[in-house]
Amino acid sequence: MDRRYPYVGPAELLDRVRPGRPGREITSADDLAAWLAEQPADERDEPFTFVIDTGGALRLAPRRSEHLVCAAGGPVLSAGEIEFARDGGRWSVCEVGNQSTGYCPDVTSWPAVAAALDRAGLEHPGGFTRPIVFRRCPRCGQHNIVKDDHFACAACAAPLPAAWNLGPTG
Repeated sequence: MDRRYPYVGPAELLDRVRPGRPGREITSADDLAAWLAEQPADERDEPFTFVIDTGGALRLAPRRSEHLVCAAGGPVLSAGEIEFARDGGRWSVCEVGNQSTGYCPDVTSWPAVAAALDRAGLEHPGGFTRPIVFRRCPRCGQHNIVKDDHFACAACAAPLPAAWNLGPTG
């Protein structure tokens, strides 16, 4: 079973959620092409916000929107940023990462992303091209991004756990 990631970001962003109004669900290459055509031309070359909702659907929103809003406030199977490129008249995924400080999904959430992209018929790189390792400090509670495999808290220097621990029981 896929891990569900709850929202762990700032509480002040919760008021931006509009229940029943998540990001655009993408179920096919045609859906993606139509959604991208609606976006301003200068934004098509930038990453977009994505979530994989708990039903396994790929949902997209403009980059400067919150993952929490894209997910309509619910938990996700993954979240991050995604970029598309034209490939022989079709759009394909050229970059994808799990950068979401609101959900802090583990790099092990890739299979949920791959499954959603496969269902939509979208070519993809086969893994996160920009993987990020998130951990919560057990001493001070700080959320950390682990860089260069240095598992130490940026705030208090305490050791960080090897396993993902940002959920409610983490």
